[in-house]
Amino acid sequence: MDGSAISLRGVTAGYEGRPMIEDINLDVEEGDFYGIIGPNGGGKSTLLKVILGLIPPMKGDVKIMGLSPETGRQYIGYLPQFTEYDKVYPISVWDVVLMGRRPHRGMMPWYSTEDKMAAEEALDAVNMLDLRERSIGKLSGGQRQRVFIARALTSRPKILLLDEPTASVDPEGQESIFSLFSELNKEMTIVLVSHDVGMITSHVNKLACINHTIVTHDEPVITPEMLETGYSCPVDLIAHGDVPHRVLRPHDHR
Repeated sequence: MDGSAISLRGVTAGYEGRPMIEDINLDVEEGDFYGIIGPNGGGKSTLLKVILGLIPPMKGDVKIMGLSPETGRQYIGYLPQFTEYDKVYPISVWDVVLMGRRPHRGMMPWYSTEDKMAAEEALDAVNMLDLRERSIGKLSGGQRQRVFIARALTSRPKILLLDEPTASVDPEGQESIFSLFSELNKEMTIVLVSHDVGMITSHVNKLACINHTIVTHDEPVITPEMLETGYSCPVDLIAHGDVPHRVLRPHDHR
């Protein structure tokens, strides 16, 4: 695929006049699997909300598929960091995934054949179709995340935005979900925010570190500049086999 999926130029944004991200320049090309790392409070979720058009930039320009965020977000599927749900409410996997079609239904109270086909395709893509009748509250953490990913896929997006999608998933489930993202990336552009440095660098093809400002790299390599900017201390990253081991050089904690 050719062309720009997401473009930010000189973007500053935040809340109540207080910037959380400043002078952000970012290009995500169609077909990228783009990883974004950074400390808590560094602006990762704010960046995604700017891309979605939920937060207007104080300065700068944002384009989604060449369009404004308000128009371009029709091409985006979004999985937020925290998905609230009532564990005892008797709602099935199928009904949760169908909710992803509500923006396409307007005020109509029923789902069309196309909606149901989209839900079935999405559940099949995340290998959860056989559990479509299961109550959402009876799933494991990894299974629930797959359902929420399927809900984001029902709009048949060209871009998938994922905010800490494995935060509540055990290590085995995390690897399974990241492998799923690699498969989905064959069909769509993915931007993934994660605190898990080792996992993210094993799967993405481009990487950025954000801590109010941003440092980008067109390879899944964590550079010293990224670590200094993002975490304010020097870190060495040494890889042994398939598992990255992080070794910190001495630094001043003051």
